[in-house]
Amino acid sequence: MERRIKKATKMKHRKSLLIGMIAMVALYSCVPTREIRDENVSVPENYQNQSTDTINTGLVEWREFFKDPNLIALIDSALVKNQELNIMLQQVDMAKNRIQAKKGEYLPFVNLQAGAEVEKVGEYTRNGSVEKNLEVKEGEEFPEPLTNYMVGAFATWELDVWKKLRNEKKAAVYEYLSSVEGKNFMVTNLVAEIADSYYELMALDNQMAIIDQNLEIQQNALRMVKLQKQAARATELAVKRFQAEVMKNQSHKYEIQQQIVEMENRLNFLIGRSPQHIQRASDNFIDRSIDAIYAGIPSQLLQNRPDVRSAEFELAAAKLDTKAAKASFYPQFTIKAGLGLEAFDTKYLTTTPESVLYSAIGDMVAPLINRNAIKAQYKNATDRQLQAVYEYEKAILNAYIEVANQLSNIDNLKKSYELKDGQVQALTESIDLSTRLFQSARVEYIEVLLAQREALESRMELVETKKDQLLAQVNMYRALGGGWN
Repeated sequence: MERRIKKATKMKHRKSLLIGMIAMVALYSCVPTREIRDENVSVPENYQNQSTDTINTGLVEWREFFKDPNLIALIDSALVKNQELNIMLQQVDMAKNRIQAKKGEYLPFVNLQAGAEVEKVGEYTRNGSVEKNLEVKEGEEFPEPLTNYMVGAFATWELDVWKKLRNEKKAAVYEYLSSVEGKNFMVTNLVAEIADSYYELMALDNQMAIIDQNLEIQQNALRMVKLQKQAARATELAVKRFQAEVMKNQSHKYEIQQQIVEMENRLNFLIGRSPQHIQRASDNFIDRSIDAIYAGIPSQLLQNRPDVRSAEFELAAAKLDTKAAKASFYPQFTIKAGLGLEAFDTKYLTTTPESVLYSAIGDMVAPLINRNAIKAQYKNATDRQLQAVYEYEKAILNAYIEVANQLSNIDNLKKSYELKDGQVQALTESIDLSTRLFQSARVEYIEVLLAQREALESRMELVETKKDQLLAQVNMYRALGGGWN
């Protein structure tokens, strides 16, 4: 009989185990799965009409790329004081703190607990009757009211069976690395923005100098026309036209002065300081040499560009977040344990083993019905992963196009500058020629005015083109991923 009972009990146990396994398999079979395409990181082997040489200017440290000591000093100061960069550094630090928080989640939590309480129950209740008729020990009744003192350590540990917590921690690491690359990208843009503003300021200085030189020529021409009028060889109309041209350029001078003030203050803002004079040497601006830029090959952008690397880390984090979200469908295993001392009187608190308390609990919790919230979280995670795929591909494409645009820009600006330089020389010579012809009454005064105006415009355009060449160099350096290292 006893053997039959044991056999029935064993069969019942096996049946329960089988039912549990079937339920578990059914639960797993209901876990949704979404296929997400892999990212496309293919880039052309080389830039259009460019060689496959791997020499890359983007790898050059910014102190070597920029030769102007005044510009280097401005960048140095900005990398310490710029408010936006310092805000970004705090975000990087917060991302690092999240790693520590996620790392602690898959380790046991141990808490120290101490407590004291007092309780008086009604005498005509179950607990009151028990206390009334039960002695603590022979000859000693339960105290009334009943006190209780407890001290102990209690631990909770979620077993990371499905690697959910570890994947979340790894995702936090990738988020941190992404924030670091985001900071590097901000440094790249900050360095480029300071260099752009610095060159624009120098260009404005040169335009101011050109206007001053042109005003001197125009004022000489005005005096000449007045003398011609006195000799009845010119009219009052010619005098007024020359006066108007002088006033026009004097007015333009004040406009450029305002632009200089605003550009200086823009640089001061980027540096994180109050408005003050920007030290610079603008005299040799037009003669600045344009150094050769080496673009390397497109595949180097995947490693050199901080924004591309940031998008790559974001994608890696999104993939791990998807795995963690999927693990929410699986059972969660938790162990709880505690060890301490408890007694109704402090004099018994250290009496062992009578006052010792301990506990150990193992839990398994699995979502069974109404898993809509978990499904929504999983769908959002997969959507974010696909979004990160597109962001990564967009960053790669944008990097390639930026470099290709700047390569073309540098080449076209070089050709444009050569032509404009010849135009300036020709129009500068035409000023003296038209003046002599006017003095000998062989041309009208309007020819002198046009020659002066066109010469001024051409010199201003030449300065603009030189500035554009320098900005193209900076933008190319930034597009190649330089400036942060």
